[in-house]
Amino acid sequence: MLKRIILPSVLALISHFSIAEEVEQTQLAATSVAAVDNTTANAGFIVDNLFLYAHSGPGKNYRILGSIDAGTQIQIIAEPQNGYIQIIDDKGREVWVEEKFISMQPGLKQQLNKASETLSTMQSQLDDAQAQLPLLQQSNDDLSSENALLQKSILDLQTQLATQKQENALKKQSEQHTLLAYGGGIAFAGLLLGVILTIFLSRRKRYDGWA
Repeated sequence: MLKRIILPSVLALISHFSIAEEVEQTQLAATSVAAVDNTTANAGFIVDNLFLYAHSGPGKNYRILGSIDAGTQIQIIAEPQNGYIQIIDDKGREVWVEEKFISMQPGLKQQLNKASETLSTMQSQLDDAQAQLPLLQQSNDDLSSENALLQKSILDLQTQLATQKQENALKKQSEQHTLLAYGGGIAFAGLLLGVILTIFLSRRKRYDGWA
């Protein structure tokens, strides 16, 4: 008789709780859809050094759906309720976690991944630079050789120019000496001719006087 009374009561309670949980999940789903429609999804991160449980609703009394590792990047899809906030974790689950454990800044895990990517990029650039170094060294050697040849050509041209200037100066000096000598010869010849003419004319006058 007692079993007949208790068993239906237990079944009724189980049915009641199942219906209540289904209603709660339906309400949460509706709230999630409305939040997604009205709010732009924001990126966030689980704070470091934390093993965080994810719940089916905004409170510890809701069913635990799993856990989320520290530093995991998440998407915020709803406004906070009772200190909890709805997110989409890295596994694509829509869950609720405590709002105080959400950060807008990347955690150490994300920073490490970013630093590793940057290091990999820099290492690749360094490898490329080292691969190009022999070519750059060869180009530098070629340019140095060309520079040396140009400097030698400039020195040769400067030497030739100085020699030409000296030759021109000597030639000009020689021409001046020649002109002076030629002018002196003409002057001496003129003077000599004048003396001869003077003597000749004076003798002629003397002869004419005797006649």
